[in-house]
Amino acid sequence: MNLHMIDKRYKETVHTDKNNYEYITISNDENKVRIYTLKNGLKVFLAQNFDAPRIQTYIPVRTGSNNDPSDNTGLAHYLEHMMFKGTSKIGTQNWQKEKELLDQISDLYEQHKAENNAEKKKEIYRKIDEVSQEASQYAIANEYDKAISSLGATGTNAHTWFDETVYKNNIPNNELEKWLKIEKERFSEMVLRLFHTELESVYEEFNRAQDNDTRLVNYELMDALFPTHPNGQQTTLGNPEHLKNPSMKAIHKYFDEYYVPNNYAMVLVGDLDFEETIKLLDQYFGTIPYKELPKKTPIVEKPIAGIVKRTVKSPTTPRVQLAWRTESYGTREAMLADIVVNVLSNRGEAGLLDLNINQTQKLLWGQAFSVGLKEYGYFSIVAVPKETQTLDEAKEMVLEQIELLKKGEFPDWMLPAIINDFKIQRMKGLETADGLATNLYDTYIKGRTWEQELNEMDEYAGFTKEDVVEFANEFFKDNYVIVYKEKGINDKLVRVENPGITPVKINRESQSEFLKQILAEKTEDIQPEFIDYQKEIKTAQIKDKKLSFVKNKYNDIAQIHFIFPFGSDNDRELGISTQILQYLGTEKFSPEDLKKEFFKIGISNDFKTNNDQLIISLNGLEENIEEGIQLLQHWMYKVKPDQEIYRQFVETVLENREATKKDKNRIMTALTNYTKLGEFSRFTDIISKEELENSNVEAFTDRMKKLFKYNYQIFFYGKDFENFKGYIDKYVETESLQVPEPKQYPEPETKGNVYFINYDMVQMEMSKIGRGHDVNTANFGKINVFNEYFGRGLSSIVFQEIRESKSLAYSAYVSYAANSELSHPDYVTTYIGTQPDKLQIAVDTMDELMNELPEVPTQFENAKNAALKQIASTRITRTNIFFNTLRLKKLNIHHDFRKNIYEQIQNLTFEDIKQFYQTEIKPLHFNTAIIGKKENLNKEAVNQMGTFSELSLKDIFGH
Repeated sequence: MNLHMIDKRYKETVHTDKNNYEYITISNDENKVRIYTLKNGLKVFLAQNFDAPRIQTYIPVRTGSNNDPSDNTGLAHYLEHMMFKGTSKIGTQNWQKEKELLDQISDLYEQHKAENNAEKKKEIYRKIDEVSQEASQYAIANEYDKAISSLGATGTNAHTWFDETVYKNNIPNNELEKWLKIEKERFSEMVLRLFHTELESVYEEFNRAQDNDTRLVNYELMDALFPTHPNGQQTTLGNPEHLKNPSMKAIHKYFDEYYVPNNYAMVLVGDLDFEETIKLLDQYFGTIPYKELPKKTPIVEKPIAGIVKRTVKSPTTPRVQLAWRTESYGTREAMLADIVVNVLSNRGEAGLLDLNINQTQKLLWGQAFSVGLKEYGYFSIVAVPKETQTLDEAKEMVLEQIELLKKGEFPDWMLPAIINDFKIQRMKGLETADGLATNLYDTYIKGRTWEQELNEMDEYAGFTKEDVVEFANEFFKDNYVIVYKEKGINDKLVRVENPGITPVKINRESQSEFLKQILAEKTEDIQPEFIDYQKEIKTAQIKDKKLSFVKNKYNDIAQIHFIFPFGSDNDRELGISTQILQYLGTEKFSPEDLKKEFFKIGISNDFKTNNDQLIISLNGLEENIEEGIQLLQHWMYKVKPDQEIYRQFVETVLENREATKKDKNRIMTALTNYTKLGEFSRFTDIISKEELENSNVEAFTDRMKKLFKYNYQIFFYGKDFENFKGYIDKYVETESLQVPEPKQYPEPETKGNVYFINYDMVQMEMSKIGRGHDVNTANFGKINVFNEYFGRGLSSIVFQEIRESKSLAYSAYVSYAANSELSHPDYVTTYIGTQPDKLQIAVDTMDELMNELPEVPTQFENAKNAALKQIASTRITRTNIFFNTLRLKKLNIHHDFRKNIYEQIQNLTFEDIKQFYQTEIKPLHFNTAIIGKKENLNKEAVNQMGTFSELSLKDIFGH
């Protein structure tokens, strides 16, 4: 089947259901999406997916930071946060008394915003803090989350971007009506309770963003690309001065203007009945009145004249980013930009940048991508030079690839292969409830119809190579933005003082009448279904190899996995061997030609090396899988050693190692690993620079040539097992080599040491790690409920105390992680990211919480019931059916262990959790990892944690 030859035309058809609701379907839509429009203008997108008795829900609102008032940037994002605070019914013990105080706070914020005298502003803020204390007596923190989690919801979250604010929940299908009751209440009115503590949490989110190198570059890029349009002039997180001077009245006005039913949609995909669902949706959301939207004057950007240069600095590796502005998503220009992106970078496979820059290791890394927005968009290229190269040299290298594009110097087969790849990726995306729902809400936000979205593939297929070359010559001129990201001190960081918020009451045990009613309403329970792995997985023997098969019930995509029961513990050079293979060819194919051959047939390959396992995978159309296996084995058996390519590879590896040591997130990962496992671990036990430089490439290629002589098993996910069995034996070699014994790594006790890395950043990040007892599968149910109750999620004890009450951090959690393998210890991790001047109180608060498990009976019952509902409504599908068995085998479990967990949770009492806490968590000694700017380190806070050591990057990375 040649996908690019398919020419389906998708057309709208109008229908009427049995309840007289009119809806639209699109002919040839395999997902059979129904689109309704209620009388108040509310759009409803419904589709069925029977993977599990659950429904993926999204409520996309067609507004975001682009609609922020110019003097109140960050408002849309802050409003999104406040949508979780409840209403006059959710989250209050006495609305009338609370409202009087909230009105006072609102007036005080207006005074605060208008006041220019710094001391008087502080005085007003102290009054805000005082009245907020009083108001908090009537507030119930996180009650929305308690209500929603009581349904067994997962993935509760939201995000804000330029033109969208999207609210997310995945719910059991038997709780649909309760979910609608809760969401109808939430979208009917806005109450800004616990406002100043949440504002401080948003500022902590802003601080996290300041420490994010990608955002730093992107802000500068967007500002230059869009000098007048909000795309570039208003960031989603907002101006720090605006965040510190908010207006509650402005937020209410924004909500009243944009949170109206004709400006948002309901997207539900899952195990649902169309007629019953639309009837319920109309019952709850159909009563919210239609309201005209504010009139907006379109902002038209002038063409970019010339090259606009910007420079930013941060401690990370230098790079350069170029961008050209495009027309809006869905336009001809935006679609051609998408195609051009894939001619240059098609998922790292066979694009001009992939082959001419990355494959040949001319730069550390180069990639093109495009972003289509509701208004305008952009095409961009990022290039990371080697240490010996300048940023301008990197720029010239990627511009050379654009010149090749403009000359049409790319193969004729490339365009149809790209269109095939588009269709394969869309097929994969639409097969899950979440993938389809995401596509639907994105289509709605961009103001497109589902018909347009489905016809898009045929539009892409209609472009010729001549169209692409003509576009490239018209589009790529000296009319771009370039941002030089140099290594240095970031002078744009905003450092602020702790405003001195008095912790507010969070009334953990209180419940509003609304929540009591939700909890009292009984729905018929979903009965859990536990999978019979032996029944779902077919097996066969091919020579001396075990072959496993799970049927793909969804589409024509297939996967084959060769699973080797050894990894880097058995051979520390295994991972490097699979990496160098990516840069080598054979006598028949150059390295670049191999990439092209895989891309032509739409098959991707992947090599994953873990400590105890190597998995080589092929993924693509089932009819091409055998051709993919032939190509893979030709590559591995016939790989041609090339010492010069290996020398370049080593140079790249070593430079990437240095780049990693400049990245804050990678440094924190390394520091956390050191804190957990000490100076000698898998993470630090790497092949040294000397070993790499003195090795011969054949030492690595010989491993690849011999790999299929070891023991392995095969897993096939597809449709036709019989056909697969008919040809796979040709590619199976009988085992003739023995696996080396694995290296053993210590798992030392955590003894109260504090490890610090100095890094120039706004926040301090702190993680405590305690080694527990060896994993005990009999505790899995307790661990599940403990994490839900105490340490993770919006309604957990930790989140409420650290964020809601004291506003100490944007992110804070405690997590008990059971080991995945028998005879190895569990670990308990605590995390806080906060401003340096809050570190002391954050440490004290976390220590206090960890000292004695707080007892909140209603919250415990909620956590327990939520865990039960999640298990009951979850189904194991697709490749997880097989890969779960591999994971369970490490724990000596050979059945669906969720059954044991479910039964344990059913009978769980708070005393069980308390006892688990007393024996498994409280006695632990913790090591502490801290990263931040040394001059901001609170020595007093640090000294109370244990023995302090400042580490070097060499200590934590092992090189």
